[in-house]
Amino acid sequence: MTRTTRWGALGALLAGAAALAVLAVGTSGGFAAPTAKKKVIIGWAFDSSGNMAPFDNPALAAARIRIKQINAEKNGTVTFEIKTCDTQQNDGAKAKACALSLLDAGANIIFTTCDVDYATPVVTEAINRGKLAIAPCIGTDQMGPKRFGAKGKLAFSFGNVAQDEGSAMAQYAWSRGWKTANTATNTLLVYFKNVVQAFEKRFKQLGGKIVSRESYATGQSNVGTAVTHLNSSKAAVNVTSTAFGELPAFVNGLRSLHNNTPILNSWAGDGTYWTTNNPKVTNYYFVTYASVFGDDPDKAVRKMIADLKKAGAQVGTGGFLGGVDAIDGVYIAIKRAHGSLNGTALANQLVKFKHVPVLGSRISFSPTQHTVFGRQYRVLKIQDNKAKVVGKVTAKVVPKLP
Repeated sequence: MTRTTRWGALGALLAGAAALAVLAVGTSGGFAAPTAKKKVIIGWAFDSSGNMAPFDNPALAAARIRIKQINAEKNGTVTFEIKTCDTQQNDGAKAKACALSLLDAGANIIFTTCDVDYATPVVTEAINRGKLAIAPCIGTDQMGPKRFGAKGKLAFSFGNVAQDEGSAMAQYAWSRGWKTANTATNTLLVYFKNVVQAFEKRFKQLGGKIVSRESYATGQSNVGTAVTHLNSSKAAVNVTSTAFGELPAFVNGLRSLHNNTPILNSWAGDGTYWTTNNPKVTNYYFVTYASVFGDDPDKAVRKMIADLKKAGAQVGTGGFLGGVDAIDGVYIAIKRAHGSLNGTALANQLVKFKHVPVLGSRISFSPTQHTVFGRQYRVLKIQDNKAKVVGKVTAKVVPKLP
């Protein structure tokens, strides 16, 4: 099966499974009478206007489109409804209040924002009530027991785990012949830190050398110092994981020093919404779920992007894919759990996912790894503020981090 047909095949598989389930309950010599579809309420706590808005909003918009498609399936056994609550730039108290309001409104499953630190108040309330907690694009292994203890068995993310992402970045760098690297760690988020740690570990396994290590933090006005130190250390590639205001500061800082060494970033640096005209961004690479620039290699992905634009959604990054895949993952888990909405029953199905086909790729979970690994990343390059796909890469090894 090709990737371009996988999306349609997934829909057919789910529809076929639903039809078989209906036939299976028929009496001997006849068919079961049609039954009403089970309603599944998803409570979605998201950041509409803060730091996570460029990631949360596209994921939610894509999920709404996929839900319309599922609800329209003739032989479907469930319908989905999304109820939302704005965490208002991820204020901790407001996030907790959002979770409680969604749960009190009958949410069967809770979806949350795309960073585990911001998501913690929401996740905690959900798992304390035995509900499945899902993030469309959190990128750390902390969305699970590592952070939330025993109850964390109910927490999952359809983002790419940082260890997998950093490993894929290392493989791509090595494939380009970049055998030496400088790394710069934004210490704000666990995700930022883990990506760089995983890059370093896998890069050294491949035979690469880390020449220099620097650190900086969002909001601390110290990215300039890191840039100055990196500029004096020669390597084939400068590697970081960052977003927000530090992303243009990091890139433009190096270029203003006439340092045109390739820069390699994680999914955090997806998109061109942050680029400046003076100077224009050049020789900048990042890995992501999908290209939003019209050249993604998967036809079904391009169709979803077109549907999003038609709906008026701002598709700034490939993270929208996590919203689609999270809905499909939950749908598959419900099917495999024979229609149960019990949090533990659904979690028990998700940990069994091995190379499950979703939009754009295949994904896996495990009993210890509740954030996606094994996804095929797109590698994009921005040159003169224009982004295009220049490669694909799948991590061969998921490094273990402390």
